[in-house]
Amino acid sequence: MTHRRPRAGRRRLLPGLALGLLLIGLLAGSGMAWSPTGGDGKKTPASAPGSASWSADPGGRALPFDMPSAAVLHGSEHLVFAHYFTPYPLSLDNQPADRDYYSRNYLTAQGENGKHEEYGGLLRDRPLPVPQQSGDWQLANLQQEVRTAAGAGIDGFSVDILSLSGPNWDRVTRLIEAAASVDPQFRIMLMPDMTSLRTDPTTLADALAGLAQSPSVHRLGDGRLVVSPFKAEAHYPGWWSQMTARLEQRHGIRTALVPLFLNFTANAERFAPISYGFSEWGSRSYRGQAGATADTALAHRLGKVWMQPVSVQDTRPDQGVYDEAGNTATLRATWGHAIGDDADWVQLTTWNDYSEGSQFAPSMHNGYAYLDICSYYLTRFKTGAWPRIVRDTVYLTSRVQFAATVPPAGTEQLLMSPRGGSAPPRDMVEALTFLTAPASVDTVVGADRQSHPVPAGVHPTLVPLHTGWSSATVRRDGHQVAKVSARHPVAGQVDVQDLQYYAASSGRPDTP
Repeated sequence: MTHRRPRAGRRRLLPGLALGLLLIGLLAGSGMAWSPTGGDGKKTPASAPGSASWSADPGGRALPFDMPSAAVLHGSEHLVFAHYFTPYPLSLDNQPADRDYYSRNYLTAQGENGKHEEYGGLLRDRPLPVPQQSGDWQLANLQQEVRTAAGAGIDGFSVDILSLSGPNWDRVTRLIEAAASVDPQFRIMLMPDMTSLRTDPTTLADALAGLAQSPSVHRLGDGRLVVSPFKAEAHYPGWWSQMTARLEQRHGIRTALVPLFLNFTANAERFAPISYGFSEWGSRSYRGQAGATADTALAHRLGKVWMQPVSVQDTRPDQGVYDEAGNTATLRATWGHAIGDDADWVQLTTWNDYSEGSQFAPSMHNGYAYLDICSYYLTRFKTGAWPRIVRDTVYLTSRVQFAATVPPAGTEQLLMSPRGGSAPPRDMVEALTFLTAPASVDTVVGADRQSHPVPAGVHPTLVPLHTGWSSATVRRDGHQVAKVSARHPVAGQVDVQDLQYYAASSGRPDTP
């Protein structure tokens, strides 16, 4: 079981960040808004009520398949939420990316007065930079995140409520406002975080009731407010019954409780009488999924909906721990359980918790790659049919160092090691192909060159990691049909330990 800590709020400037800064500078000089799609640079307005959600790929060129319409996706009873972590919005201070709070304080060991020196900086990645904005820039950035998630087919955010006042609480309320202004069908599911909140049932109920006034807050079809507390087992079932009673008796709000547990099997039976559904945080290693089928079956046996966690990876410098994700193996395995075990809902864990390295949101290291892959499986989950692949696409994933490589002695005291129960570390490059017909994939990893026959459909090709640059080229009948190159080389020596898998997509060659 993957455990998680509350979070507020590295190294030198990230390799590749200069590309994003250059892009921003060029666009700022031209007066255009930055666009992740490489389009015409025009601002995309918020969707009008009833209109289709804004898409991160309006031309449909980046994905290997054609996304169904918003009406088709919203018509599904299977819901997909992305866990939104309020400490890491697109921007913390509306400053240029080369000197904003991320660059000055989170991505460097000297940031926040050396607070993160022991582990080389708090973060190893950051959101894709956004240009400075006038007016209400915080709301505008949250609106952009809603558009990005909705464009990927996601139904809503499950917002982590870390406090009932202060900046993180303000972001909760603004996120709800942003959803209401952008897309009337995008939902915000309330997730009070019991690893962080120190409160009583009455106070929490009153706070949630205030949020529930917005039409964007997630309710069931019968009007019940969905509340999904993180680490619900921090309080006994009677505590939660007091909260739901207060919501109904004082505020006239009926509640559907969907507790999320760090230990589901130990708590399912005792929480069943007060719960509409269940979830858990889950493992971030592809070999940690053995109990997923049984968990879904237990929830259904108890007559509850099951919200399956889907994840991509997990690396935590400040905790000295990581999970071996096996390139995209964890992402594909967790989606496989959501689909194969007939989960009712899915929670992507997480949208933007960069301190866990678990983000699906577009980032400097990964661009849109993980979110784009996610949309393929999301479409199958929501429609019941695998999307037809219509564009040959290849995704390249690898680390930028070997798992055993460590910085020079004395530069980083706390190093990450595999979490107990994780798959053993591996050093591989993966070319994940989505092909319309059989082809070959030619891989270049440093000085190593290989050619591999690959079938139509989805197929991972693994080759050993070497120092230097990597690329993958798909050829059919002697013609190149797709190519992707890594944006960061693999180094034999490093200043800071960085065990995240970086990703790139042939569908978005110009996106960091």
